[in-house]
Amino acid sequence: MRWDDLFDDLEGQLEREMHSDATDLRLKEERQRLDKLSLRTRLSNVVRSVGLGGALQLRIVLVSGETIVLRPTTLGRDWLAADLTGAGNGRVQCVIPLSAIAGVVLNDEQYLVSLAVESESTGKLIERVAFPFVLRDLCRRRRSVELATRGGVLAGTIDRVARDHLDLAVHPLGTLRRAPEVLHYRLVPFWQIHVIRLG
Repeated sequence: MRWDDLFDDLEGQLEREMHSDATDLRLKEERQRLDKLSLRTRLSNVVRSVGLGGALQLRIVLVSGETIVLRPTTLGRDWLAADLTGAGNGRVQCVIPLSAIAGVVLNDEQYLVSLAVESESTGKLIERVAFPFVLRDLCRRRRSVELATRGGVLAGTIDRVARDHLDLAVHPLGTLRRAPEVLHYRLVPFWQIHVIRLG
């Protein structure tokens, strides 16, 4: 009888140790997965759960302290394009470098979706496009923009895009970029830009 008790006890200890080892392994794998989880991936998971242009609205807190509500339209390598909601008169589009995001406010469902196993890339070229490329496209199109920067808001047209900064011809919003309208030129480092609003 004593041998049976001893073997039962040993069997129980062995099962507990095996279960403990499996639990430790799962916890270690989860920590390693979270170590690799980026803000971009979490945003991508939330956006893909609804789909771009869907009913998803996100509240983004910028490094300036401003909180904006937006509907994501495109997620690039290091930037997010969106429609600003509640912008009053009409649709206002914006581009936000991910480095300007101080926080993302999520509900319970969005939070859980953001933590999901990293979804496969859709293979879209736009997901590999970096922020400077977007700026160069705006420059090429001669779009009037409003730049919210650490130093304030600037309106004008992007004249050139260099490696780490852009040249902005500052002129009143709503006017065309013509020599008499240009007040001055401003060199703006990329890291200073919080939001680019397009009219």
